[in-house]
Amino acid sequence: MLSLEDYFRNHKETSFSISPDGNHIAFMAPYHNRMNVFVQSVQTKSDGSVSLGKPKQLTFETERSISGYLWKGESRIIFCRDNGGDENYQLFGVKVDGGDIKAYTPFSGVKTQLLNSLELCPNEILIGLNKRNPECFDPYRLNLESGELTMLFENPGNLQGWTTDYEGKLRAVYAMLDGGKSTLLYRDDEEQDFESVITLDFEDDLALHFFSSDNKEVYATTNINRDRTAIVKINPRTCEELEVIYEDDRYDVSAVAYSRLRKRLLAVFCSGHQSPVRYWLNEEERLFREHLDSRFPNMRVSVIDNNNSEQRFLLLVWNDRTPGSYWIYDKPTDAFLFIGDKAPWITSEDTVQMKPVSYTTRDGLTIEAYVSMPRNAKAPVPMVINPHGGPYSRDYWGYSPLVQFLCSRGYGVFQLNFRGSTGYGRSFLQAGYKQWGLKMQDDITDAVHWLVQEGYADPKRVAIYGASYGGYAALAGICFTPDLYCCAVDFVGVSNLLTLLGNVPPYWRMALELMYRQIGHPVHDREQLEATSPALHADTIRCPLFIAQGANDPRVRKSESDQMVEALRKRGISVEYMVKENEGHGFSNQENRFDFYRAMISFLNKHMKPDSVVLES
Repeated sequence: MLSLEDYFRNHKETSFSISPDGNHIAFMAPYHNRMNVFVQSVQTKSDGSVSLGKPKQLTFETERSISGYLWKGESRIIFCRDNGGDENYQLFGVKVDGGDIKAYTPFSGVKTQLLNSLELCPNEILIGLNKRNPECFDPYRLNLESGELTMLFENPGNLQGWTTDYEGKLRAVYAMLDGGKSTLLYRDDEEQDFESVITLDFEDDLALHFFSSDNKEVYATTNINRDRTAIVKINPRTCEELEVIYEDDRYDVSAVAYSRLRKRLLAVFCSGHQSPVRYWLNEEERLFREHLDSRFPNMRVSVIDNNNSEQRFLLLVWNDRTPGSYWIYDKPTDAFLFIGDKAPWITSEDTVQMKPVSYTTRDGLTIEAYVSMPRNAKAPVPMVINPHGGPYSRDYWGYSPLVQFLCSRGYGVFQLNFRGSTGYGRSFLQAGYKQWGLKMQDDITDAVHWLVQEGYADPKRVAIYGASYGGYAALAGICFTPDLYCCAVDFVGVSNLLTLLGNVPPYWRMALELMYRQIGHPVHDREQLEATSPALHADTIRCPLFIAQGANDPRVRKSESDQMVEALRKRGISVEYMVKENEGHGFSNQENRFDFYRAMISFLNKHMKPDSVVLES
């Protein structure tokens, strides 16, 4: 049996990408238990075959893992990190030979956003900084050679969502208005003033993705005048729909494949219940993807990157029972080169299947969900309900270290896309607005009853665990349905909706009106927010609770967990409380993850007594 550390340790290699010329790959790997950036040459031998050179380490972070990186030109890597989970990301650069290290945004308390990587400009990128005003981001052009920052526009305080054209010029931006409305501002070139072209209600979605190569049209996803989000082509001067490229009758469009080389859209994707919905716009691309799929039967093949000439591709091959392996596909030679496994110590023999299921709520909604059961389990089993965070997000079919770990220790795991989850259309999303602790929670309650009725779950041994919104759902579950759960785990979860709305990060303040429409207004909806805030109803809790929190969390502040713990301890109720001083909204550092999951499984074993308990040292 695998150890706890095997499930939650850093991947051996992950986050691969390929250089524009295809001659190098970059990836992240552990160094002193922190994820750092490495680079490796891709060599073509005289016989046409492909091999890899020796990896070279480019970053040497030991306090905090690199948060992300990207290629810029053929020889430079741009990367970012924050400090202790505060999410104030700073931007750095380094050459592939390890030299010319630069700190581009060494500003304390300032967050950097990447606006556009400017593929056609090898030495420049566009970034956003809230340096001038912590509540909003000004767009800058950054020269990567000199480090010079040039402000392109001074944000008056209500602009967000900048869009650039094919050449990387700022052409459109959204202005937030009162009441949760917004307006799309557009200009033909950077010398002109922005003008409003369409006003959107908070229920409307219009996301500009990229301009056509002639900069006359824009590919966008929208739910205007429809329920499911579609991919369309619009006139940016008027937002008139010129062509509906694809819309699905069940799911929102979630992604597209675009070829800058061929200057055309290749495919549209929706996130289905298990398999993706794939709509091909190019026959050559369809045949190409089917050829890749045929090489790896019973696996999912994701094309994660390619070089500019579209001759070399990076593939991630995975399913619900393996974290996945990375491959290079060399198109001219039709050769597949294995790079490495994310976690070679985990095999499909160690893991279980994630089964897609669905159930109907008390008011008739169909909820897609996933159930994972312990190997050779005799149902019913002790079940952990795991609502996702967001809440305007969703769960997917695939490998989950948490799910596999809990199943290996004798627990079933249930994940559900309750109302308010994304990907299922406008009406399903909006059915969750102002329903925190109400109908959204009812969906979770109905899931528990369904699991018991179907014979999956032991009704006396059901726990609820979640992070962020999922942590709120865990607290709400044991407050408002106290007889349903035998214990609960809250990880960086919201406990008081009033203090959540009163303590948002400064750069979220322009979106507060939207949050009021989604969650509730602290004045007009105060009675409802008080009624659905677990910290104000701690007297109803009767089961054991474990809370974990990052001290530097800018989204769900430590005070959310503090007040919940204080409310319980005032009643003389013991609550386990873990705080990590060097973490934010989630635990990034490996040793902190080990501590959390070790405490969590000990807590569950104590209060749920699975049929075969594995004690963690």
